Amino acid sequence: MAKTIFITGASRGFGKLWAEALLQRGDKVVATVRNLNSLDDLVSKYGNNILPLQLDVTDRAAGAAAVNKAKEHFGSIDVLINNAGYGLFGSIEETTEQEAREQMETNFFGLLWLTQAVLPVMREQGHGHIIQVSSALGLVTLPVLGLYNASKFAVEGLSETLAAEVKGFGINVTLIEPNGYATDWAGASSAHTTQMPEYDGLRAAFQAGLTDDIFGIPEATNDAVLKLIDSENPPLRLFLGSQAYPWIKQVYEGRYAEWDNWSEVSAAAHGK
Repeated sequence: MAKTIFITGASRGFGKLWAEALLQRGDKVVATVRNLNSLDDLVSKYGNNILPLQLDVTDRAAGAAAVNKAKEHFGSIDVLINNAGYGLFGSIEETTEQEAREQMETNFFGLLWLTQAVLPVMREQGHGHIIQVSSALGLVTLPVLGLYNASKFAVEGLSETLAAEVKGFGINVTLIEPNGYATDWAGASSAHTTQMPEYDGLRAAFQAGLTDDIFGIPEATNDAVLKLIDSENPPLRLFLGSQAYPWIKQVYEGRYAEWDNWSEVSAAAHGK
């Protein structure tokens, strides 16, 4: 049965790939972008099955209006995919207040505003699925991506809480956590701080680790996303790519070992 999917950040990368994969199989898609021209090819090919909307996700009122338009146009919103976001590259010391705030406004608050806007629709329907595009970097971190890491850690905490709050309304929540992919996320879609020479060595080490083998093929994610949307019992978290799980497992094993080493100190701090 065809579903109606509302997806943000649909002009390029995962957003556009998933929008087209959904349209190809007959779903209806509400695709939000900053520049409507980026959707001309999909509109030409899929006609009335796609509703293109111009949206800056950081504008809370505009997000609510877009959700209302989608509901009026298609009658329902079965799935929200909060995909809009970008990477800010730079050390924490280098990051300006404006850069930090803009990163959180898009990656965290933009996602929050759309989530809040769609919840009344899904509660009234008695069903829905909110898919938050997080990252493996919402569970573990890399240097020179501190504010991006922080934004995705915030998305993780928000969404895990949300899942518990809305389960009784028939609404599912899933965090998608991709490892690196060969999109333009680190290219045209990214932002960069003004570099301090003190961090040149760290940047060089970071770049040296970005070998081609660790990046997945974006188109290969389509089947996983379609299966997730079709699942009657979707997971809270879904890794995308072969690198995410072994990396995160290794990091968490190290965390458990450290917590175990300090467990007596922790317990004593309880006081009774």
